Amino acid sequence: MDPTMLILIAILLAVMFFMSSRTRKQQREAAEFRNNITAGTKVMTASGMIGTVIDVDESTDQVTIESFPGSPTTWLRAAISKKVEEPVADDVDTDDEADESDVTEESETASTIRPDATDVPDDLSDLDTAKREYQEQQRRDADADGK
Repeated sequence: MDPTMLILIAILLAVMFFMSSRTRKQQREAAEFRNNITAGTKVMTASGMIGTVIDVDESTDQVTIESFPGSPTTWLRAAISKKVEEPVADDVDTDDEADESDVTEESETASTIRPDATDVPDDLSDLDTAKREYQEQQRRDADADGK
């Protein structure tokens, strides 16, 4: 047998081993997470429902999740896919307030549309007219600059 063929087979086997070991590790971590779920943990199911764990029944291997107050649902423990982390509030995000005050100081409305803005048609029916008006405006501007 050719030595390069043996090297390729060895590399293929090594890659398969490392891929399967990574998958086994992920499965172990997921099973460990599911076994350590406690009440009050915010989780997401495999189908995408997000809620807070309110009860864990060890005997039936079921978890009761409440997505809205007063609406508990019961799920198999295996259906829980991951823990949902709460977003951290940004203390630095005060730029929006400053931007809004700038807009209201400049005009009476909070509109961001400039008075000289070009009106873009919603459909293609006015596209030729808009193009013609634009070209006419360009000619008028060129004539005004040339005089």
